[in-house]
Amino acid sequence: MRIFRSSFCLLMGTGFGIYVAQNYNVPNIKKLFNTYMIVAKHIEENYRKPKNKDDD
Repeated sequence: MRIFRSSFCLLMGTGFGIYVAQNYNVPNIKKLFNTYMIVAKHIEENYRKPKNKDDD
């Protein structure tokens, strides 16, 4: 019986996700992640400690 309960939850979650995606303005997670990665890379490059010539 456990497999029916877990598959029911999976189907309900999938159906709810489809409903929300069609009826509401859901942001594209992949685009948000890529934007945040670009911002993080920019911040990291600007605030990085300068390399010493002795460390080479």
